[in-house]
Amino acid sequence: MADDTDDAEKTEEPSQKKLDDAHKKGDVAKSQEVNSWFVLLGTTLVLMIFSGSTAGSLAGSMRGFLAEAHAISLDASHMGVLLTGIGIAVITALGLPFLVLWIAAVAGNLVQHRPLLSGEPIKPKLSKISPLAGFKRLFSPASLVNFAKGLAKLAIVGTMMLAIMWPERHRLGLLVSSDPALVLATVRALALKMLVGVLMVMAVVAVLDYAYQRQTWNKKQRMTLKELRDEYKQMEGDPAVRAKIRQIRVERGRRRMMASIPRASVVITNPTHYAVALQYEAGMNAPVCLAKGVDALALKIRAVAEEHDIPLVENPPLARTLHASVQIDAEIPPEHYKAVAKVISYVLQIRRGSSWKSKS
Repeated sequence: MADDTDDAEKTEEPSQKKLDDAHKKGDVAKSQEVNSWFVLLGTTLVLMIFSGSTAGSLAGSMRGFLAEAHAISLDASHMGVLLTGIGIAVITALGLPFLVLWIAAVAGNLVQHRPLLSGEPIKPKLSKISPLAGFKRLFSPASLVNFAKGLAKLAIVGTMMLAIMWPERHRLGLLVSSDPALVLATVRALALKMLVGVLMVMAVVAVLDYAYQRQTWNKKQRMTLKELRDEYKQMEGDPAVRAKIRQIRVERGRRRMMASIPRASVVITNPTHYAVALQYEAGMNAPVCLAKGVDALALKIRAVAEEHDIPLVENPPLARTLHASVQIDAEIPPEHYKAVAKVISYVLQIRRGSSWKSKS
């Protein structure tokens, strides 16, 4: 019941990370019927293309051995040379057919999933040797489905083979008294005919089985809402923690900004809603924004400026514009040079007087 509940709760499609992790562990959608079909296809091609040349090559290699068998020396040195020669002849004759079968086996896996190399499936696990776990696997729904598929496949393939071979039953009886060369040719032709028929049937079985395996695998990879949230937290970090980090960064930035206000040359205000502190000294390319803020923060900037005798100049349009367009520790944009120059000139004129106390 717990498993059923878990499956019922897995309502979300798997994330890419979940799919990648499954692939790394060797857990992929895979149908053995597809692999079997490709191997069967390779066998058919080998029988169709290489059977004659392979048989001829082996016969040619063995003919001399069988004809001169009585003259072969049985001492160790001669037997070693003889066995080596036979081995080379067999490998040479069968090398290409076996290569075709190997390519077919690899292709059967590659058409189902991208290349995979994982040691996870062969890692020792207690569940693999546990009698209870083995019993559960033996009588699991998946095992019962595989058993039913095996019976159905055996019945379908057997029926196909019977349908192909039944019309040839009288011909098969005559092979007993036929020439060996004719027997081999007839057997080859019947085998090819039977393999092609089985290939056609198995193609349908492989497609259906792959669709079933893919659907089953996708269902197994589904995630619950909690798993999705936990994965998001793992990848992106806990939202609460990230919000706290942002808050700390904002607070530190604000403290640094407030600490830089005493170096300001002027604070442009609006008069209380906006405040922008600018610094300008001889040799600078343009005035630099040291601090800016609105409402409560603007009031704090004004208070620090007043505490350090920094001039406050009320210019609402310029204050709003600078607050929107300039960043902290950045030079003001060129389009505001003229307006800011007038403010700084005004401040310098006041500083030349005996005292200043203004708001204009």
